[in-house]
Amino acid sequence: MTSEPFRSQLAALESRGRLRRLVPRAGRDFASNDYLGLASDPMIGQAVADAVARGVPVGSGGSRLLRGNAPEHEGLEAKAAAFFRTQAALFLANGFAANSALFSTLPQRGDLIVADELIHASVHDGIRLSKAATVFARHNDVQSFADLITAWRGEGGKGRIWIAVETLYSMDGDTAPLADLAKLAAQHDAMLILDEAHGTGVSGPSGRGLSAGFDGLHNVVTLHTCGKAMGVEGALICGPQIIIDYLINRARAFIFSTAPSPLMAVAASAALDRIEQADDLRARLKTLCVDAAEVICAPLGLPAPRSQIVPILLGEDRRAMAAAAALQEAGFDVRGIRPPTVPPGTSRLRISLTLNVGRADVAALGEELQRVLG
Repeated sequence: MTSEPFRSQLAALESRGRLRRLVPRAGRDFASNDYLGLASDPMIGQAVADAVARGVPVGSGGSRLLRGNAPEHEGLEAKAAAFFRTQAALFLANGFAANSALFSTLPQRGDLIVADELIHASVHDGIRLSKAATVFARHNDVQSFADLITAWRGEGGKGRIWIAVETLYSMDGDTAPLADLAKLAAQHDAMLILDEAHGTGVSGPSGRGLSAGFDGLHNVVTLHTCGKAMGVEGALICGPQIIIDYLINRARAFIFSTAPSPLMAVAASAALDRIEQADDLRARLKTLCVDAAEVICAPLGLPAPRSQIVPILLGEDRRAMAAAAALQEAGFDVRGIRPPTVPPGTSRLRISLTLNVGRADVAALGEELQRVLG
C-alpha cells in the first residue's frame, strides 16, 4: 500500500495551518478541562490506593456482559443515579463512547433527531450510525428547533423526536436555553438528551449540572462525563430505567467494549463525593471568571465570560495558532482551536479557567494576551 495519499493529505492540512501534533503539557494550565483541579485530588487518589490495597483489580477482564462486571461498577452506577436523581445510570469508558451508544441506539428508524449545530463531534459520529433522520438547528435557537419539528411532522413524520443539546458548549462557553427546550419537548412528546460534559461538577446544586431539575423527568436522558470537572475518567448516562436497560441490550459501544477499570469506577465514585461537597471550589472558580472579565475580556473589548470557558475568536487558522504558540512560549498553556472542531472562519484561542492556576496567573495571562494580540 502506497503512503502517498496520506502524505499529500497531511501536507494539505499543514498548508492550511491545520496539521495537528501531540505536544507535552507545559506551562500554566489554561487548556485542560480539569476545572476544579480534582485530577490530582488526594482524597480521590487515596480512594484508589485503598481499593488497590483491598485487592480491586486494575483490569476488568472483559465486557460488562461477560466477566467484566465488577461490584465497583454497580456501586458507582447506584451512587450516580441517586446523586443525579434519576432512576438508573450506566458507566462507559468516556464521553465519546457514551454519545456513540446513545445516538446509534436510542433513536429508531422513522424517528427524528434535532441537534444543535454546535453539538459535540462525538454526537455527530453517533448520529452517523443511527437509522433515524437528522436535522441541525441553529445554535441555541429554540424557534429553529420548533420549526424543524413542525416541518418534519408536516411532511408526514410519525416517529419519536429526539432533541439533543449540550448544556454548556465547550468551544463558546455559552449555555443552552434548557427551560424552553424542555417545554418544547413536552409539547411534542419528544425525548431530550442533555450532554453535561462541561457542566457537571461546575454548575447546579452540588455540582449536579445545569440539567438539575430536569434529569429526573421521564423524557430526559443526561450524559455526565467524568474526565472534566470530576477529574477522573469515564462517562455516566443517566435516565429512566427502561432506557438504561435498552442500552445494556442494544448499544454496541457498550456490549462489545471491554469494561472500564474497576479502579476507575472507584475513582469516579470518590469524585462524585468530592463535587457534592465542593461549593468552595466552585466559588473559587467563579472568582477566576470575574477576574477574567476584568483583566482578559475588558482590555480586549470582549464581553464578560458566561462560564469557565473563554473563547477569543481570531478567525484565520494561522493567526490563532501563531497566537497560541506565542503564549506557550511565554509559559501559558493556551491552545488554538481550528476547523473542523469549530466552524470555518472562527478559529480561536480557547482559554479554560481551572483551579490549577490562581488569580495572579489570570492577571499575567491578561497582560500577555494584550501583548500578543495588540
